[in-house]
Amino acid sequence: MKLLCLNAWGGTLHAALLPYLRMAAPDILCLQEVVHTPASTQDWLTYRDGDHILPQRANLFRDVAAALPDHTAIFCPAAQGVLWDGDAAVPSQWGIATFVRNTLPIVGQLQDFVHKDFSADGYGDHPRSRVAHVIRVHEGERIVCIAQMHGLRDLAGKGDTPERRAQAERLKDMITRLARPEEALVVCGDFNVEPGSETLQILATMGLTELVTTRGFAGTRTAHYKKPGRFADYMLVNRHVEVRSFEVIMEPEVSDHCPLELVF
Repeated sequence: MKLLCLNAWGGTLHAALLPYLRMAAPDILCLQEVVHTPASTQDWLTYRDGDHILPQRANLFRDVAAALPDHTAIFCPAAQGVLWDGDAAVPSQWGIATFVRNTLPIVGQLQDFVHKDFSADGYGDHPRSRVAHVIRVHEGERIVCIAQMHGLRDLAGKGDTPERRAQAERLKDMITRLARPEEALVVCGDFNVEPGSETLQILATMGLTELVTTRGFAGTRTAHYKKPGRFADYMLVNRHVEVRSFEVIMEPEVSDHCPLELVF
């Protein structure tokens, strides 16, 4: 089974992202920073947050679903705010999405918030609402549990905070509610923390081993990321996961984050 995890950066590098996802052909794709704007027919809109302005692929969720037609697509919104079409405000949802190959039955799933709750009238102040998604799929003669989260962004940086601690505990609780102790478990996402963080320590208490740092990768950000600090994305596995290969994909650059690819 091939699992791919990626922060899609709102589809900013759409022209490279979609061909890469078709080529990679993951069995399961865990995607963060996904835009879903069903009221718009535009291909591109603009995100504005003070001086932070980014092009956003207006219907990235639809685009990825079309690129992976043999997958079940599940969108998990964290908030509904506005993107901009010139001077016109367009209601748009923002969150994470999971794509599961149709040959893998989804036999259980749990979607819930790990920070705040759904914001229906704006993205809100930082740190903003964050959602997680946990699924159980039947593969061969076993059940595999996959959990993903997009960790909160704090304008003060990626250090430990009470909010991040609570977020990690909520994710751990979600996983515990769905996963069985004897099942293979993979936890991944853009956690927005540094190596050695309290978030990773909390997840380690579940018997999980983190793959990015323990396998010697120097970071998970591409050249499009201009700030200091090269780590944000992580993938953890329990002892029931037989890792065939794990890679932080540096090329092609399809986001300001690198895809994490696990074959197991």
